[in-house]
Amino acid sequence: MDKAKYIWMNGELIPWDEAKVHVLTHTLHYGNGAIEGTKAYKTVDGRCAIFKLKEHTQRLLNSSKMTLLNVPYTLEELNDAQVKLLQENELFDGAYIRPLVYLGYGIMGLYHKDAPVEVSISAWKWGAYLGEDGLKRGIRLKISSMTRPANTSGMGKAKAVANYLNSQMAKFEAVEAGYDEALLLDDQGYIAEASGACFFMVRDAVLISPPNDNSLESITQQTIIDLANDMGIKVVRRRITREEIYIADEAFLTGTAAEVTPVREVDARIIGSGSRGEITEKLQSAYFDVVAGKNPAYIQHLTYIN
Repeated sequence: MDKAKYIWMNGELIPWDEAKVHVLTHTLHYGNGAIEGTKAYKTVDGRCAIFKLKEHTQRLLNSSKMTLLNVPYTLEELNDAQVKLLQENELFDGAYIRPLVYLGYGIMGLYHKDAPVEVSISAWKWGAYLGEDGLKRGIRLKISSMTRPANTSGMGKAKAVANYLNSQMAKFEAVEAGYDEALLLDDQGYIAEASGACFFMVRDAVLISPPNDNSLESITQQTIIDLANDMGIKVVRRRITREEIYIADEAFLTGTAAEVTPVREVDARIIGSGSRGEITEKLQSAYFDVVAGKNPAYIQHLTYIN
């Protein structure tokens, strides 16, 4: 990965290679932490802006509250820290931002109440998560043998560190089998989400996405739904079976890192024409217009850093 100059840690800018934690850091052993993924883009006027900064930071605080982490900073302080970090790192052409709330060094054992709550924010240059070619031609998905944990066994709506072991195992399985990404079912056998992105499909010109019953409430997913509504595309949120995907006209993934990535194949079944579909392309283009500051209706979602 591309290094930057600094990482923000507990209110200070620390040189990248000096941003370290103790080996007995509580989160390292027990997995209780909250993360975010936020992205900044170079906009049409040459400036750089973070997309939906407030929403991402609020989700970080929400995830932390769900997992009993008392963040010692306000939303405004964390927003300011992210802006300052990009400015000091001179990331004016865009960047991926990774805030992390974690339990630091001080105690061991599962009862974490007295463990110190620490916060770091890192940012670096990061291209298309699933590849530039994937954005154009589409990717290959494999439905994983790993299922998304039920609501009774975890906190699926928290962007919690521990939740990503499930995603990591699913992604590894898919890539080792020759695919690009994994798609996970829920405990009832319906589509939940990809390893780190939300799923959409198109059938008969209707855009369909599963509900967030036991998955993260996605900020990018909601942006795509808003854009679809702007375009007059009918949107339905309902459960989806794996068989329906195989005969879909189009499919794509959304997420801060994944952006809008077309799906051309699922489990060796070609989706639609086997390339980026017409509705997918329209929504993808609209999304990139929004983050580039080309759509006046969405300018309020951009936080300019220069």
